[in-house]
Amino acid sequence: MRFAVVIHKDEGSSYGVTIPDLPGCFSGGDTIDEAFSNAQEAVLCHVEAMFMAGELLPKTRPLQEHHANEDYRDAQYWGFVDVDLSSIENKAVRLNITMPSRVVALVDEAAARASESRSGFLARAALEHIAAERG
Repeated sequence: MRFAVVIHKDEGSSYGVTIPDLPGCFSGGDTIDEAFSNAQEAVLCHVEAMFMAGELLPKTRPLQEHHANEDYRDAQYWGFVDVDLSSIENKAVRLNITMPSRVVALVDEAAARASESRSGFLARAALEHIAAERG
């Protein structure tokens, strides 16, 4: 799953990282590369804590929406981190489902674009749908 990352740096300090779609998720690093790497780890830890608390992931928003947010007007770098949430999910359950081959092809294409497995993509899509329904 992709998360937007905002990186800022004050003079004489390390790079600070904010994950806008995960309020309270922060990180940092001495270099930009380290900041992105640490952001990925911070997202995993934050999401794992959310799952343990029974919370659902919030819907990720487009980068343009974050650019318009005044809280990030001093951002020096923007980017994304891809996080494989399957490493922190609960025990996997094997399912046998049926769907039209064209839908499977569309799912596979979308999963590839998101750098996810078919199962990971379907699980994320289902969780996003449930979260949207709950508001």
